[in-house]
Amino acid sequence: MQSLWNDQEAAQYAGDLGQRVYTSRLLGRDKTLVLHGGGNTSVKITEPNILGEDEQRLYVKGSGWDLEFIEAAGFSPVQLAYMLKLAKLSSLPDPQMVNELVTHMTRASAPTPSVETILHALLPYKYVDHTHADAVIAITNTANGEARIREIYGQDVVVIPYVMPGFDLARLVAQIFATDANEKTQGMVLLNHGIFSFGDNARESYERMIALVSRAEAYLASHQAWQLATPTAAPPESPLRNDIAALRQSVSAMLGAPAILATDQAAKYLAFAQRSDATVIARQGPATPDHVIRTKRIPMLGRDLEHYATQYRAYFDAHASMAKEPKTMLDPAPRVILDAEFGLCAVGRNAKDT
Repeated sequence: MQSLWNDQEAAQYAGDLGQRVYTSRLLGRDKTLVLHGGGNTSVKITEPNILGEDEQRLYVKGSGWDLEFIEAAGFSPVQLAYMLKLAKLSSLPDPQMVNELVTHMTRASAPTPSVETILHALLPYKYVDHTHADAVIAITNTANGEARIREIYGQDVVVIPYVMPGFDLARLVAQIFATDANEKTQGMVLLNHGIFSFGDNARESYERMIALVSRAEAYLASHQAWQLATPTAAPPESPLRNDIAALRQSVSAMLGAPAILATDQAAKYLAFAQRSDATVIARQGPATPDHVIRTKRIPMLGRDLEHYATQYRAYFDAHASMAKEPKTMLDPAPRVILDAEFGLCAVGRNAKDT
């Protein structure tokens, strides 16, 4: 992994927030770090309020903004002192947490702050970067992932067990970070989720992210698990236009809206879909739970929509009762389809989603 920092580019972004915008965009450019607009960044800035009093504010990425294209307006300024007080509560339901975040912004027009705002506030560094780096997640998502992460990083990162993003995660980070962080700490790994880096300035935090992820890539390469050879695959014998059109019609009916399908018959996708063990390896779930909103839990293998929908309903019914709050099932249509003839197919309500 290479640093994309450029002194001439960086000089065009003035001030602490400007530098935060610049390095956030650098992270967003690399899809092995950030997918689906995920990840978040922040910077802590002392500014005068309307009374002329200095106030510490946390500028954190707002919901709905993509790091690759973020602007200063995409960061939500919240009162840092209040966020630190919230972190001391014993519990805080997510809807109430969001309300507290929104009502303690210092700019009413700002987007809703990230659900990881309190976590960013807790970390005692000016700049904080968070990504869902492919290389790191590929390691944490193994049976002995935690041991491997500790082998790679030693005391350079604090390791956090998986907890869904929100208040509970922030509380857990506060407890573990207080005891495990040391003078060598450069980052933090959230198992099955992603990685954080921090620094006193934007460049330091960004380049620490690059360096930490590079170590994960090197580890995978040493185990022949990072750069993989392109496999060979048998392409379809005839055009599949009618088959794909029929599938789109059926998916649209299940989705309850006109669906857009995009197919890719690249050799690596066809070879994956044609594997004899595809039923097992393609159904492990997404790299990080945050991707579920885009991909659903697992892809559909083949074209049996009714079977997929039946399984999806059973999965929802089995787990909804364990949620802290009532859940409403969304449509059961797949968002990713793997097929031995047309390879990879992505499904969406619009071109951007697809």
